[in-house]
Amino acid sequence: MSSVSLRNIAKRFAGFTAVHPMFLDIPEGSFVTLLGPSGCGKTTTLRMIAGLLDPSEGEISIGDQLVNNIPMHKRNLGIVFQNYALFPHKTIYENVAFGLKYRKVPDAEVKRRVKDVLDLVQLPDLGERYPNQLSGGQQQRIALARAIVIKPDVLLLDEPLSALDANLRENMRIELKRIQEKIGITTVFVTHDQSEALAMSDKLVVMSGGRIEQVGAPKDVYDNPGSIFVADFLGTSNILDVRCDKTDKTNVLIDAGRLGSFELPLEKAQNISAGSAAKLVIRAEKLCLVSAGTASDLRTSVEGIVETVDYQGQAVRYFVRVGDLQLQALNMIENHPFSEGETVSLRFRPQDCVALKGDD
Repeated sequence: MSSVSLRNIAKRFAGFTAVHPMFLDIPEGSFVTLLGPSGCGKTTTLRMIAGLLDPSEGEISIGDQLVNNIPMHKRNLGIVFQNYALFPHKTIYENVAFGLKYRKVPDAEVKRRVKDVLDLVQLPDLGERYPNQLSGGQQQRIALARAIVIKPDVLLLDEPLSALDANLRENMRIELKRIQEKIGITTVFVTHDQSEALAMSDKLVVMSGGRIEQVGAPKDVYDNPGSIFVADFLGTSNILDVRCDKTDKTNVLIDAGRLGSFELPLEKAQNISAGSAAKLVIRAEKLCLVSAGTASDLRTSVEGIVETVDYQGQAVRYFVRVGDLQLQALNMIENHPFSEGETVSLRFRPQDCVALKGDD
């Protein structure tokens, strides 16, 4: 196991900057996800760590070793690509053993390590089969086994679950995290899927336009987005134009127009000054719908009309009209969903909101 350190690394292609200068520390033994939309620079960053691309500037260290001038095959990395890249003409045993044979590991040691890693990925009896005889999920496990059998310092995963169907993806992300925790290997995972990133990561690195937007534990990034991009990209958010009327040492008074005025805890409104414009972020699941006329509680409440009902099985996403605002609310179904055209009371707790600096 080793840590990974990126110091002011950047990547440019013929005048186009794919990754702007960035700093990032990936702790030893951690599972760190680079998350963002297509073209945000996450795969380019991974490929620079792997040695598939040379950085235009900056330094990359694995453990205590600067690796900028060390070729890919000498970095002792395990890599799993989106398409698995298994050798179709080799058996599963031969695929998994390939990296060990390349490193001239003795045959007896090869057999032991291949057996151990096939047991780890729960495919102990498939050594004599060929890749085309396996399901997509089994191929993904074999690609992972081949990557970790060499005992790499760092495991790099480039969207390894994207080719699987939805149910299998959910199962495999649990299995992948189980294996990573069992062997304790430093892992860098690239995905555009926020559910994968939130479920699997110790640290989340949200990227946009070749820059890091925010770094932190998944819960911290989700609950306290540091930018409009992060708030919009992660989850489903209502992002409203508001004004800050005054501040004191513990709270900020927010004028949210149709939603009324309420105080927001200061830690939920960083860098917001009195009299300035701001953006209020309310996660869709933090908006609770109740029948109009229901007894009031301690939450902020406003009436609205259900315009659209997006039934999702266990939950429903509602689009609710409140004056000139359309708000999204994601609620679990307890009795029956509200109907289109129904008047409802829309409630939320101010402490569940986040205010971000807006345009004055």
